Amino acid sequence: MELDDAYANGAYIEGAADYPPRWAASAEDFRNSLQDRARLNLSYGEGDRHKFDLFLPEGTPVGLFVFVHGGYWMAFDKSSWSHLAVGALSKGWAVAMPSYDLCPEVRISEITQQISQAVTAAAKEIDGPIVLAGHSAGGHLVARMLDPEVLPETVGARIRNVVPISPLSDLRPLLRTSMNEKFKMDAHAATAESPVEMQNRYDAKVTVWVGGAERPAFLDQAIWLVEAWDADHVIAFEKHHFNVIEPLADPESDLVAVITA
Repeated sequence: MELDDAYANGAYIEGAADYPPRWAASAEDFRNSLQDRARLNLSYGEGDRHKFDLFLPEGTPVGLFVFVHGGYWMAFDKSSWSHLAVGALSKGWAVAMPSYDLCPEVRISEITQQISQAVTAAAKEIDGPIVLAGHSAGGHLVARMLDPEVLPETVGARIRNVVPISPLSDLRPLLRTSMNEKFKMDAHAATAESPVEMQNRYDAKVTVWVGGAERPAFLDQAIWLVEAWDADHVIAFEKHHFNVIEPLADPESDLVAVITA
């Protein structure tokens, strides 16, 4: 369809097929190394995928960092991203990473509610401030958590920072992609789930992070959210859609500094 190429990432990234198995291997190695500081497959709902992993720092946590993965709401689960907890863990934060149901089995609006349930469940485990980051579709999902109609006030009031990384902030262009055969959105649903249309938000610092070598559509999606929310905007030099998240595993990275500020 008209915008399929605009939202195609892998076709424009050298060695794209090598990334998912590398992510999964790094994540498994990390989980194995953490031993008793990894609490795996904690339930936040009744479904098979309604689980989150919770990684604990040494000592009392500063607060809770929740990372929500991407994959166009159609791919992956929590098991491929565990190693991205390294940066925040090193700064003393507990890190939660949820899985969620995927399209077309559910609608995007249902996934939004599942992430709300996951954040709420993780917040019961860890005291203190909450910071959220998500990549691509996960960037959309963490942005939606600032909607008072999505996340309970008792949790929303604890959110300090939200960092949507290469987010999908306006879902209406996706109506003109073949992916919508699985999303099953109409114009009303796409508008309702678009962060750029959110009028009321919990008070938290928002930094929209995007790779400088991303597809133009994702550079647009980032700036649309920046302008709609008057948010901070960081363009990561030479990073593309797949490696823009790698600095999460580096305790000294600028991305970790922004998230844990």
